[in-house]
Amino acid sequence: MRLNPIIAVMLLALPVGACKKEKQNIAPPARAVTQAPQGFPAIPFPEDNPYSEAKWKLGKKLFYDNIFATDFSISCASCHKQENAFSDVVAKSEGAGGLIGRRNAPTLANVAYQPYFTREGGLATLEKQILVPIQEHDEFNFNIVKIAERMQAIPEYVTLSMEAFGREPDAYVITRALSTFERTLVSGDSPYDKHINGLPTTGFGHDAQRGMQLFFSERTSCGKCHSGFNFTDYSFKNNGLYTNYADVGRMRLTEDPKDVALFKVPTLRNIELTAPYMHDGSINTLEEVIEHYNSGGMPHINKSPFVKPLMLTQQEQADLIAFLRSLTDVEFITNKNFRNEDQ
Repeated sequence: MRLNPIIAVMLLALPVGACKKEKQNIAPPARAVTQAPQGFPAIPFPEDNPYSEAKWKLGKKLFYDNIFATDFSISCASCHKQENAFSDVVAKSEGAGGLIGRRNAPTLANVAYQPYFTREGGLATLEKQILVPIQEHDEFNFNIVKIAERMQAIPEYVTLSMEAFGREPDAYVITRALSTFERTLVSGDSPYDKHINGLPTTGFGHDAQRGMQLFFSERTSCGKCHSGFNFTDYSFKNNGLYTNYADVGRMRLTEDPKDVALFKVPTLRNIELTAPYMHDGSINTLEEVIEHYNSGGMPHINKSPFVKPLMLTQQEQADLIAFLRSLTDVEFITNKNFRNEDQ
């Protein structure tokens, strides 16, 4: 195509700096975090779903889209908010049609490293876990085949799906794309991480140092279950929250009475941001969490032997809380690459 001579002259008359300035105002495209933090293992992308930028882009768009809910009322991000380390701020989240879920929405931080999923550990892969909220009547209350049909009617989704998988949207595409995005939600740049890696930080004071020593001591045994780089051993424990539980925990999966009221030990990373706490969101503050463990909890046949009266002073409790707050990763919750670009 040939330019109109008048237009050509006008373009030549533009100052060179004007073009450069316009380019500088264009935000760079969002990119995934695929490099593990110092001290972390490599992010474990499975052989049957290796990472690609095209998958990540599609998965991120799906994460923020209300297309999953039967009534278009909520998205994954409705219950997993970035500013709360991809958790929710209520005890139990509201699903499609206003129904309330049965458990507190957990953080998605470092979900890539989990060996199994849900609080009773019933699913072996993240791809399979994604089917659960879609089908649960008090979450999305929908069908993945219907979601794929909705996507097939949207040209942008068809294009993104073809770029990522070479096929139109279907259940395979949805589960693989979403899990690719979620595996990049890696958090490991807190003041605690800087401290143990010998990097300068102003967020790890003397109180946090005392709290760390207490946390990993035999006296409290916190580190017995909340161990490793992700502060969990992924075991199933009872912490004496109740004597009689409305939620039977792992027994829901195994139907074995020996598993009653056992729940997967959660990560403590970004714990300051993920209130309310426990499987049912019944504890509102970190202070109340520490008080619970300091008291030794309620009697229960499956209560962990590590949950016992601690006799901590008020200063020691405050030090523990200071340490837990040092696990907050500000870079993670403000990372622009994780944000919804459609807003």
